Amino acid sequence: MTSISHHFQTLKNRQQCALIPFITAGDPNLETTAEALRILDRNGADFIELGVPYSDPLADGPVIQAAATRALQRGTKLEQVLEMLQAVIPSLRAPIILFTYYNPILYRGIKSFLAEIANVGVRGLVVPDLPLEEAEELIQTAASFGIEVILLVAPTSSQDRIEAIARKSQGFIYLVSVTGVTGMRSQIQLRVKDLITELRSVTDKPIGVGFGISAPEQAHQVMEWGADAVIVGSAFVKKLASGSPSEGLQAVEKLCQELKAAITPTASLQKVGSV
Repeated sequence: MTSISHHFQTLKNRQQCALIPFITAGDPNLETTAEALRILDRNGADFIELGVPYSDPLADGPVIQAAATRALQRGTKLEQVLEMLQAVIPSLRAPIILFTYYNPILYRGIKSFLAEIANVGVRGLVVPDLPLEEAEELIQTAASFGIEVILLVAPTSSQDRIEAIARKSQGFIYLVSVTGVTGMRSQIQLRVKDLITELRSVTDKPIGVGFGISAPEQAHQVMEWGADAVIVGSAFVKKLASGSPSEGLQAVEKLCQELKAAITPTASLQKVGSV
């Protein structure tokens, strides 16, 4: 499977903004997670971010926290998540980005953890509680396994810190659109437009915007502001948790199609032109 960087370059050559859905592994169960990955891949996802359920998800809002709690209560373990990914990833076009907190990595050992996720085909890693000052060892070791570590820029980041994160981040730069945790918002703050411009002035790496995006018109707005990728989490997690697993998968398929249409240039002009 292609690397995160290479896949972004391919999309850039086609002048395409990427769609990155997020779902939580094991909610409602790993069989549904596997099918959701296939559905997202078939319906416009350019990358897929998969959250590993964790008991203390500080960066996550109530929707994703609840999904993680349900997955843990059903006994979801990292080993099972990786086993599922090993079976599913060979059939996917979209590279998988694993979202996990730092404690599970330290518990297993950095090299051991990276070897395991690389072995099943994971290509990117987001660790929201990893400070920039402590990221070097993980970044360097991950590179030896062909895994790119994506770092986050917050709205409160200083200019010096933005530049430092831009230099270190691999694959793309994850721009957090709000101050606080993940979750759906009624509108995207205008400050995001300025942050994209600031980042663009210091790096040519792709910029993905996440936290707070849930609707096609919001995805379109972020694309118009110059983002290279739109990351949507809570909206997908909520859809997948609604009703039966079959109903959840149908809702995820529909949302993925709508979001992709909103950030596809020719289609978006027709579908979201009045937004």
